[in-house]
Amino acid sequence: MIGKWKWFRLAPPQVLTLGFAAIILIGAILLTLPISNTTGKPLNFMDALFTATSATCVTGLVVKDTGLYFSTFGQVVIMLLIQIGGLGFMTMATLIALVFKRRISLRDRLLLQEAMNQNTMEGIVRLIRKVIFFSLTIEGCGALLLAIRWSFDMPLGKAIYFGIFHGVSMFNNAGFDLFGHFNSLTGFVYDPLVNFVVMFLIVSGGIGFIVMSDLVDYQVHRKLSLHSKVVLSMTGALIVVGAVVIFIFEFTNPKTLGSLNWGGKILASLFQSVTPRTAGANTLNLADMRQASQFFTIILMFIGASPGSTGGGIKTTTFTILVGAVIAMIRGRDDIVLYRYRLAQERIFKALTITFLALFLVVGVSMILSTTEDSSFLMILYETTSAFGTVGLSLGLTPHLSLIGKILICLTMFAGRLGPLTFAYALGPKKGKELYRHPEGKIIIG
Repeated sequence: MIGKWKWFRLAPPQVLTLGFAAIILIGAILLTLPISNTTGKPLNFMDALFTATSATCVTGLVVKDTGLYFSTFGQVVIMLLIQIGGLGFMTMATLIALVFKRRISLRDRLLLQEAMNQNTMEGIVRLIRKVIFFSLTIEGCGALLLAIRWSFDMPLGKAIYFGIFHGVSMFNNAGFDLFGHFNSLTGFVYDPLVNFVVMFLIVSGGIGFIVMSDLVDYQVHRKLSLHSKVVLSMTGALIVVGAVVIFIFEFTNPKTLGSLNWGGKILASLFQSVTPRTAGANTLNLADMRQASQFFTIILMFIGASPGSTGGGIKTTTFTILVGAVIAMIRGRDDIVLYRYRLAQERIFKALTITFLALFLVVGVSMILSTTEDSSFLMILYETTSAFGTVGLSLGLTPHLSLIGKILICLTMFAGRLGPLTFAYALGPKKGKELYRHPEGKIIIG
């Protein structure tokens, strides 16, 4: 199988990086074809590359209106890129191997372990089977419910097509939509079915396949792993806190919640709290929100989804470890304890490294964009964080980016999808075993 290829001698992070890059390039070439858009003219390569990167990295930032500019062929290409990017190209390669009953080599299992962010290869192929089953089942149910709802507003065939596209897009936390004029789901702010189906797709795609597997097996084992407990509790806490904060900040804003009734206010607040989990859909005009709400959304986008999911960001588990470290330090304790389990020092160092690399990337790109783009710094920071977290929420800057801006945002989306640590490993030298340790030193902190 794939393990026999010579380039698979590279380290797993390097293979994943090259694999995603190859998919993006193929997608960009397909999107440049005249058949991919409604104008009948070739799309310039930079815009095609940006769209392919956004789709493969399941981000949702767009320079061309997906629903109006791209033809059905182009939209299907985008949907396939979203599916491959959301599940990961190694998962798709494994699916093909399983269909043709090919053997999954040890090298392939190592790559799958890296792609799924697992600590061990044990049961990795079984997990991949579950990933594929969960994904297709949840996407199918979401597509069916959305198609039924939209069949009242459009022809049945179009409703089914819209249901499938948005089912795939929302479960994979991509945020691409077909409603045109960059309006996303603002026309459904009062619609409970569309809101709750989309929120379910976003959350289920964002908690990670390991957690899904744990929840399905709960009836058998009657317990959840520490990872699942942390992900579910932090996800729930962020959604509730986010909804309350947005509700408070936007309650009197006549351009957002102020014009809605109480039901609409609660539903819109909840949706706008869920969608920064790297989904990219919105039912309110984000540019009309107050700066406090926009900045709070930046924080939610930076945290992002959970490990082993279709989302980006530093991840909920990383944020939990950081909060745990602060609490432990304040209490004067040496260990971070979660649900009566002590975390290894290696986990803490990894969380700090991921956070620092992410901050360095977001701040660095934002500083450069502030010199190349004619826009406010908050808008630039919002767009950059959205790209890093593979969210896709936008205040309207993306379609007006300069060439340098598009390249930087593309690289940010790419790094955000792979994860800053994986990206750093792919570019960095191979680690070797340390032959000695230096004497311990002390510095003053605080």
